[in-house]
Parts: sequence; structure tokens; C-alpha cells
Amino acid sequence: MSAKIIGRQFQFGIAKETTRGTVAAPTYWVPFNDLTIDEKQEKVFDAQAYGIIEDSVAALTTKKWAEGSISGNLYDTTFGLILYSLLGTLTSHSTHSGESIVYDNIFNVQEGAQHKSLTFAVHDPASGQDYAYPNGVISKLEIKYALKQFVQYTASLMAQTGTSESAYTPSTTTENRFVPQYLTLDVAGTPIKVKSASISIDQNIEAQDVLGSLSPADFLNKEFKVEGQIEAIWQNESDFKTAFMANTAQDFKFDLKNTDVTIGSAASPELILEMPQCYITELGRPIKVKDLIYQTIKFRATYSLSSSYMLKATLTNIVNGY
Repeated sequence: MSAKIIGRQFQFGIAKETTRGTVAAPTYWVPFNDLTIDEKQEKVFDAQAYGIIEDSVAALTTKKWAEGSISGNLYDTTFGLILYSLLGTLTSHSTHSGESIVYDNIFNVQEGAQHKSLTFAVHDPASGQDYAYPNGVISKLEIKYALKQFVQYTASLMAQTGTSESAYTPSTTTENRFVPQYLTLDVAGTPIKVKSASISIDQNIEAQDVLGSLSPADFLNKEFKVEGQIEAIWQNESDFKTAFMANTAQDFKFDLKNTDVTIGSAASPELILEMPQCYITELGRPIKVKDLIYQTIKFRATYSLSSSYMLKATLTNIVNGY
């Protein structure tokens, strides 16, 4: 009889592929809150007339792939591979200023339709059958900064259908976490106190379906889009309303730095997301007689011709490249 287990006994692995679509052994095993990675199929039904009233007489599979999502706390090590797949390029991994074993891993948007592929791995201790999902991509990522919670992310996954693997022996990497008090938000160079924030990054993945194969030949990204939302107390018009009304682009910088941990001699784990040209698309200010007045701001990043990028991510940790 198979063992009965709960979801926290499953484990999820991730690895950068050397050859696109070829299974790579997991580099990291990633803790998660929720995980879905399911086999998907499309079928065609034979619905021709056969002298009967039933709607069809057979079905054939025409496409197979895997799809799902993972959500969890944002960590300073494993998150690098998620950024790599999403943005597409690791521009540099230089030594952090004043350090010898701490590195600034800088990720930029790769101007192409084929961003870095990953292998996803699932260890299932109940059935004893583990799976690897090659040619994996992160199709969409949302990061949430909320009070009284770890900073969390949700990543949408797509990959080829799973291949049976010998039982993995997962080993979890010790990592550093982030909580909301570590966040500093700079808008046009000025720190702004916020109650909550979220960033959504979507690279609009499309399966490259081809004749002669059940599986897509690849999963390719199309236009790259970054949006977000901020909730902040209303104190003056210069925080956001002035720029909103004038349609003025502003530099947004989300700096998440775990100052409770020291790595190397004096550095701290850090994730900086820089968007040099953001426009406020909506601004709401509900007025309730018994409550403090807060404003909700929605923004969208655009490519800055002067800075030559839309989004840059700098992950500071002890990993020398990914």
C-alpha cells in the first residue's frame, strides 16, 4: 500500500540547463507554500457521422506539456535562478564592494524570445516516483511586500511533460529570508513610506507548437511587461499625485536588504529591483470618516532609452554567478 503524506513532505528542485530541453540535476531544493505542476493534454475528438446520435467515437492526443505555479518566501540564493529564467541574462556577478566572498549578481532583460531554460524536479516520497520537467520557464512572477508576513513570490511555470527519474535525495540549502521591514522604496530618489506593495513581471510565454511532435518545440517569451501597486498613507500631493497628473516618469527602486544578517565581512543579503522609468496609471484615495486616509497607486514600467533598460535586478549573496 502506498504511503499517505501531506504536501509539506514533497520537495521541489530547480536547475539551470546547460543544453536547452535536456534534464539537469537539481542545483537547489526550494521550500514552498504551495506547488502545482500538472501534466496537460489537448485532444481532438472524432465527431463525424457514424449513424449514431452519440457525439464522438474516439479521441486522440494532439499536445502534451506541463504547467503550474509555485509560491513561497523569497530567499537570497534560490531566487537567482527564477530571476535568470524570467529576465533572461546574468549580466555580471562581480565581487560586492569591500568583500571577497560576497557577489552582486545582476540580471537584465535579454532582448530575445528565448530566455534561460530550467529543469524543474519533484520529489514524491509517497509514490516513490520522482519526475523532472525539462525546458522549464518562468512565465510570470509576482512579488508581494505585506506587513506581518515574509516577503513572498508566486511564479507561473511551464515545461515539457515530466520524465521519470530515480528517487532524488534532496538537500536543502541554508538561505536568508526577507521580511517587510527590510524594504526601502525610493521614488525619484526620495524614500517613501508604504503600507504594502507588489510587482508583477510577465514575459508572455507562448508554446512553440510544431507538426510532427506531441510536445512543443520550445516555450518562447514575447513582449516583456512590468506593473505594480503601492499603498501608502496620504500626506501630500508631491508623493505621487503631482507626477500622476503631469504624466511624469519616475525612477522606482525597491531595495530589500536583510540588515539582521551579515555575509562576508560587512555585507547583507539584498535584492534591488530598479525601474528607471515608471508611470503612475491609477491613483485612488478613498475617504472614510473613521479611518486614516491611504492612497493606492498603480504603476507601469517602460523601457528607458537614456538608461537602456526597463528592469534591472541585483541579488547580493555568496553565489558567484548562476
